Amino acid sequence: MFVFKNAWKSVIRNKGRNILIAIIVAIIAAAATIGLSIRQAANTARETGLENTSVTGQISVDRSKLINASSTSSSSSSSSQPDFSAIRKALSDKELTLSDYQKYAKLSSVSSSYYTETASLAKTDSFQPVSTTSSSDSSSSSSSSSSSSNSQQNPGGGMGGGGMESTTTSGDFQLVGFSSDQAVKNAANGTFSMSSGEVFDYDSNSDNEVIISKSLADFNNLKVGSTISVENSSDSSKTYTLKVIGIYKNTTETTTSMGGPGNSTASDPANAIYASVATLKALGLDASSTVTTTDSSGTSTTSAAADISYTYVFSDESAYDTFKTQATKAGLSSDYSVSSSDVEEYESSLVPLNNLSQFAVTLLLIVLGVGAVVLIVLSLFNVRERKYEVGVLTAMGVKKTKVAAQFAIELLIVTMIGLGVGAIAGAATSVPVSNQLLASQVAQQESESSSQQAQFGRGMQAGSNSGSSSSRSSSNSSSSGSSSNSGAQAAPTQGNGGPGQISTQAVNYVSSINSTVSLSMVGQLVLIGLGLTLLSALVGVIFVMRYEPLQILADRS
Repeated sequence: MFVFKNAWKSVIRNKGRNILIAIIVAIIAAAATIGLSIRQAANTARETGLENTSVTGQISVDRSKLINASSTSSSSSSSSQPDFSAIRKALSDKELTLSDYQKYAKLSSVSSSYYTETASLAKTDSFQPVSTTSSSDSSSSSSSSSSSSNSQQNPGGGMGGGGMESTTTSGDFQLVGFSSDQAVKNAANGTFSMSSGEVFDYDSNSDNEVIISKSLADFNNLKVGSTISVENSSDSSKTYTLKVIGIYKNTTETTTSMGGPGNSTASDPANAIYASVATLKALGLDASSTVTTTDSSGTSTTSAAADISYTYVFSDESAYDTFKTQATKAGLSSDYSVSSSDVEEYESSLVPLNNLSQFAVTLLLIVLGVGAVVLIVLSLFNVRERKYEVGVLTAMGVKKTKVAAQFAIELLIVTMIGLGVGAIAGAATSVPVSNQLLASQVAQQESESSSQQAQFGRGMQAGSNSGSSSSRSSSNSSSSGSSSNSGAQAAPTQGNGGPGQISTQAVNYVSSINSTVSLSMVGQLVLIGLGLTLLSALVGVIFVMRYEPLQILADRS
């Protein structure tokens, strides 16, 4: 009890020095509170951001792995030229069938699934594609070779994911078949609304019913109830008659550049013809059907009549992670990979917050280091100034350990007071300060993205894919106790356009956090205070234990 009473009297007696120590500790505590708040917000956003949000996933061919494997197996050759035949063989016949996709859709981790099939069609004299040029050069013959080229270059049948644009961009039109309303809602060309008529059914009695864009209808002077005639892009002798039962208007239409070599009018969203997958199957243009094309050298190539894009829907990110394990156990080869654009986009949205978290941790370590040095120096001066007091107490019979404990308790009292004041100040200012720092990080990230776009000339198509990207980004928005992105800001990133075009997607960065001081954070602050106290008191203890009372009194005399 003597030690505690004497320590408290010393704290009151030496107000100036102790107030200085308390201020230093308060500054350290405030900085630690803000830094820990940012770190906690980043961890919470990363762990629970997609916890209550549905996530979509896709299965695609891991081409990089297959190419590297085939290149490694042929590396013994003395020729520096790649073995193209081996690479093509490794990539061939890797596309999954509809039944393969549906097998994995039955796994318990999958909430639902949908898919689209995309085929290529060619113009006829009575039905022409919307084009910005004076004439459309997409003839059936050129479409045929282009389709053959696409088939060879993309044996995986596209990315196999929802929201990704199909690789079948040859010919003059894209005939897109949807499996359900959910697939329509997530159309690769963005959202649309019906201008007139109605949407097709999904049963087998669809009677070749389709809906076309208002631009395409106006261009060809068509209305609901009209019939259109189109050709098979690989075989001009095959024609199809389709019935227009509805006309839609793109509300988030993708703007694409129609110029450039190798590009076709089929890549223009205005030339997309929508139907059900049942209609494509009835026409023999679904993914299970095949087409044979012949190139200029007379080589024939057989490929699927349509690209299939299959999407799995999961209740949250945890279910998505479970699906990857279940799919492997269900027989999914290592030649394929499971990916999620939702997870990737959300992780991209956390870049500024993660950068700020790293900066906050670094700054916290610096503040703690500098603060520890200052407290050690002040503790050292305190002991040296009270050297005579130490000599008197020890000469009176007080043990050195008790004297050292008194100095440690004094420092602990002052440290805890400063820690409490600093924690309160940090908690009150952590939200505005954190959001201000985060806004700077977001602005910096947006500036870097914009500079990159401008450097590579990609700013011209900044509106591309904005519809589908914005839709996905908004679905990924989260608000979980300590983090939210309700104030998210969009910045352009490189997107996925079709052949001959460059597009951009928007990333909704997490731009605001709402951090609260949790019990774990309080515990961390207490540990920081105790650590600083013990480190600073250790110096005083060492000096006290080295002092000899008789020598101190003799020097005083």
